[in-house]
Formats: sequence, structure tokens, C-alpha cells
Amino acid sequence: MGIFSKFKKGFHKGASIIQGAFDTLSGKSRLDESSLLDIEEAFYASDFGVETTEEILESIREAHRENKELRAEGVGEIARSVLRKTLEGAEGVSMLGQSTEKPEVLCLIGVNGSGKTTTCAKLGYQLKSSGCSLILGACDTFRAAATEQLKEWSNRLDLEIVAGHHGADSAAVAFDAYSAGESRGHDLVIIDTAGRLHVKEGLMDELAKMKRVLAKRNERAPHHSWLVIDGSTGINGIEQARVFHEKFGLTGLVVTKLDGTAKGGALVAIFRELKIPIFYIGLGESPDDLQPFSINQYLDSILPSVEMTAPA
Repeated sequence: MGIFSKFKKGFHKGASIIQGAFDTLSGKSRLDESSLLDIEEAFYASDFGVETTEEILESIREAHRENKELRAEGVGEIARSVLRKTLEGAEGVSMLGQSTEKPEVLCLIGVNGSGKTTTCAKLGYQLKSSGCSLILGACDTFRAAATEQLKEWSNRLDLEIVAGHHGADSAAVAFDAYSAGESRGHDLVIIDTAGRLHVKEGLMDELAKMKRVLAKRNERAPHHSWLVIDGSTGINGIEQARVFHEKFGLTGLVVTKLDGTAKGGALVAIFRELKIPIFYIGLGESPDDLQPFSINQYLDSILPSVEMTAPA
């Protein structure tokens, strides 16, 4: 399956809601308030957020005041233009493992169930396939099956891993993973951290401890701190991202599980609020379903391809 097909399939649920509103518009001879309400509801239902939805609607109304013949195709282009402007700078350009400073360290953090462990393995697989030499650090020592899960993925994908026992000091495992990466001449160390609620101070302090321990080996480590967000949480992910950013200093986002939700617009709402680049999105279960985020692919997938229909 090609990249565009993966995006299209992944954002099908959200796109179908917006498509329904545009289908209603296409069958009308003129744009009316009822049509605008349908479009507004569709963008809200897809979790684009209040500010972006209102900006799209106001841009449509302004264009309609200037051109009473505005139809579905023109409305679609207006929505695309607003979203493209809002997402300017959202594409994370991944340069992982290409620094002269080796190994670089990437920490994946987030709440329970966001998909950090599978993302760690899938990302490792993709980067290794592209020529990056790396090792994984199984630093989620609190969830009983987390280490075993990452080991299973690593065996399946032929990835190196450093792990500790259940209940071990996660910062010590991170230290060992860095040491192994350095001694073996790897480009990158990817660290899977334990899931933690962003409102729990004690758990957030453990992340800070890991950062301090890594800094003893390399004062710049971790070089990258990416928050993994479950896309089905929609715009509720904004508060998660805000707190993690304040506490840990995020450098990027990975949005997972988008293939099972109609809330694909949350990407826009989260980036608009925090301006943290989106590096990857999860569009399925297989390793190659983790895809680099592309604004063009996203817009082509989430917005309908509107064909003009002649009014009756």
C-alpha cells in the first residue's frame, strides 16, 4: 500500500464526516446558512477545535459576500488554505542519528496507553531500515508486560535492546542503554519510558531524574524528547502536551491510533496551540504504518475531493 493510500485509509472516519457535509453542499444551487452549519458541525466533530473551525467559517462567509456564486469546490479550497496556513511549520524533519555526536538519545514519553512501546519498536525498525545504527532502551519498568512487549517486538524486527527487570530503576536502565549505544558505536538510543499521568507530580519527577542521569553521560542528552499522543483522545491531548512540554521540554510529537478515530482534526488543534512539530503519525498496526507526517498528504486525506455538480 502506498503512502497516500495509508493516509487516506487512516483518516477515513474523519474524512467521511466532512465529506458528508460537502456532499450536502454540492447538491444545492447556492450556499446558505444551513450548509454552513453542516460544515461547522463536521469540523467540530472531527476535533479541529474552536479557533480553526471559526476561522474556516469566517473565511467562507467573507468569500461568499464577495462571490454569491461560491460553490462546494470553492469552499473546499478555502478550508484547505486555512488549514495549510495553520499547519505551517508542523512537519517535523527527522534528522535522527545523523549528528556527528553519537549516540544521540530520543526519549518517548506520554500517558498510559498512548502507544509508546509499539512506537519505539516501529520507529527503530524504520530508522534501521534506512541505515541508522541504533539500540532500544526498555525503560518502562513499571508496567508488568512492557519490557516483554518491547523484547518481543525487538526479536521480531531484529533490533538491539537493553532491558532491566520489572521494578528496576528506569533511570539506571536508561544509563545502561546509553552506555551500550556508546560502546557499540551506535548512532541513536531510543528510550521507551513508563506511561504516566501528566497530573501526577511524582511520576513527572521520575522523568526529570532520567534526564539528570543521562546528562551525566552527555550534557545534551536527551537530544530529542517526543510526546506520543493517542489520536483518539482528540483535543484533550492539548493539556497533556502542554504539561509535558512545561516539565520536560518537548521537541516533537507522535500521534498514534489515528486509523481508529474520527478525530483527525486534533492534529491541527494541538499544533495550533503548542507549535510543537509532528514527526510521525500512526495509521495502523504494522511497522510501516508509522508514517512521517506530511501536510499535503494529511490535507488530501482529511478533506474531500469535491467535484462540482450542476444545480438542478
